[in-house]
Amino acid sequence: MQIAILLHPGFTALDAVGPFEMVSQLPGAETVFVTKEAGPVRNDQGNLALVADRTLAEVPRPDIVLVPGGPDVAEATRDEDLLDWLRAVDATSTWTTSVCTGSLFLAAAGLLKGRRATTHWLAMDDLKALGAEPTGERVVFDGKYVTAAGVSSGIDMALHLVGRIAGDGVAQTVQLMTEYDPEPPYDAGSPGKAPAAIVARCRNEAA
Repeated sequence: MQIAILLHPGFTALDAVGPFEMVSQLPGAETVFVTKEAGPVRNDQGNLALVADRTLAEVPRPDIVLVPGGPDVAEATRDEDLLDWLRAVDATSTWTTSVCTGSLFLAAAGLLKGRRATTHWLAMDDLKALGAEPTGERVVFDGKYVTAAGVSSGIDMALHLVGRIAGDGVAQTVQLMTEYDPEPPYDAGSPGKAPAAIVARCRNEAA
């Protein structure tokens, strides 16, 4: 089983690394980071780089495709090289997945047309404009397409996948060994729970 995580300039680190920690523990899995030109790819803050060892051409038939998002993916989602690769690998993939605004890549490639999907709460309108049917759920399955909401939800999505592929026992073991048992100090992890003033400020800053 080959799992390909697509890196693009300005990706959000946890979008990629969170799911990587989970799915890379699937028995027999090979997890590879891919991009247009092999080498380091900088995150959205420019202060961290992940190394993509494979080019798009070198990974033509992954079993699982995972696309992380980022706060500003407008230019990247118009990159025809990336979109063509997504269309090509989707033809044979078992699962095509995304985290956060990574779903905008899938939608821009035409893969989510008419499908239920999710993304970061600030990007719901963008997802709808690209032909998907946005939902407020944290993880959405629609056939083989699996989308996760903002950033940290990629960990949940990956655990769902591990369970679907290898069974509940393997997924529970992965959860236990990563000690994924969150107890956040605040209950402000969604726009429906966070203080209204903070939600408004985040919307203004993203506008």
